[in-house]
Amino acid sequence: MYLNLRGTLLSLQIPQIMGILNVTSDSFYAASRMQSEKAILKRVERIQEEGASIVDIGAVSTRPGSLPITEAEEIEKITSSLALIFRHFPDIHVSVDTWRANVAKASVEEGAAMINDISGGTFDENMIPMMKELKVPYCITHTSGEPEVMQERVQYNNMISDIFQFFGRQIEKCKEFGLNDILIDPGFGFGKTLDDNYLLLKNLSAFSSLQLPILIGISRKSMIYNLLDITPTEALNGTSALHIVALQQGANILRVHDVKEANEVVKLYMQLQKS
Repeated sequence: MYLNLRGTLLSLQIPQIMGILNVTSDSFYAASRMQSEKAILKRVERIQEEGASIVDIGAVSTRPGSLPITEAEEIEKITSSLALIFRHFPDIHVSVDTWRANVAKASVEEGAAMINDISGGTFDENMIPMMKELKVPYCITHTSGEPEVMQERVQYNNMISDIFQFFGRQIEKCKEFGLNDILIDPGFGFGKTLDDNYLLLKNLSAFSSLQLPILIGISRKSMIYNLLDITPTEALNGTSALHIVALQQGANILRVHDVKEANEVVKLYMQLQKS
């Protein structure tokens, strides 16, 4: 299993790490917010040095309850950040976290190698057709609705089955437009209760039957810090523990705040696989 990142084939035989770069002012984990050029470059340098294969940049907070910025603001933030990054790190692989087709287009034109869409193509009807033109990998995430209302929509007939059906619909749409490099993200924390998130993690391996790379984002999320009655700042230990579970359940890419620690988890997991 491989990802084609603008001509570079990234093997997923070994789990890969995606380092989070937020150029937002309100992401749930304050330490992840990078506003100045110096902070952005320092963060990218650290992500690269600590062993991530991909940097995932987002300009709109997608935490439950957050409000979106305008499309024009998002394009300006993303493209200026990408231009800055590629001036200093020309060979780095960058994914852009957006659900807007025009932002995706501007991002790929600026050098982005992948689009990570928290709506899986449901917030902007032009996103999937746009991905046909852009010809970069596309990650479909499951969510129950826009960030400002997603936690009000947490009722399922059967959550695992409902998510399967969602992926089935969106993958079919992608195939109709000729998309080949597709990833799936079950959307931990996006329209799910705390119990839902753990049920989803326990059953993550079921999604391997779709035969697509599985990306997960559980880093420092509320499913960890609310259960342990701590803050996101204190949630690294819990994150690492659940990352091992996710890898055992078939995750191919970990989207993380803490690259060094995630890389250690992957190394430990790979040793277990050899033993």
